[in-house]
Amino acid sequence: MHLKKEEINKLERVYRLNLINSITGVKPANLIATRSKNGTDNVAIFSSVVHLGSKPPQIGFIIRQASENPRDTLLNIEETGYYTMNHISQSFMKQAHYTSANLDYKESEFERMKINKEFLGEFHAPFVKDSLVKIGMKHIENILLPNKSTLVIGEIVLLHLPDDVVDEKGQMDLGKYDCVGISGLGSYYRLNKLDSFPHVRPDEIPSFE
Repeated sequence: MHLKKEEINKLERVYRLNLINSITGVKPANLIATRSKNGTDNVAIFSSVVHLGSKPPQIGFIIRQASENPRDTLLNIEETGYYTMNHISQSFMKQAHYTSANLDYKESEFERMKINKEFLGEFHAPFVKDSLVKIGMKHIENILLPNKSTLVIGEIVLLHLPDDVVDEKGQMDLGKYDCVGISGLGSYYRLNKLDSFPHVRPDEIPSFE
């Protein structure tokens, strides 16, 4: 397959949507959970989570235009300032996938999709109970992107994960807890660690002959 811009634009809509969403490869699968000012707990699946920095520890994720789902996620974050990110495992990936449905604002995906939730300490937003990696986030700012989507930037203020998935260097082994990734809009993959390489310094690059 060899396509130029004009040919890509002429592709059938759903085919083009699936193709462009999958060419970036496997993406992280996370459930982002929020609580509204009125106490309604919501959760939605995102594959656009990206590391921004480690000091301070910041993570970003992208939300489509406000007129599209999941609008309740952005509204709750802006109103309360807090949200959680929860890694998706194979055991509940089907329920997680269906949180992308455009439900009424007053209806909780936790209840509709039978996803277990829990609260950790006094943190405002709920966590996904069955997720082994839970991240509590404090909202910093939003950046409007050229395509009218929003980059939501937050700081990690709480981190909860099993000790045995982190090695002596602080690196996580995603294969140890059945973590899954997403390709496209609905294809899920298991993740297995293949190898681990050191931080690269110019004088330590091996010969590849």
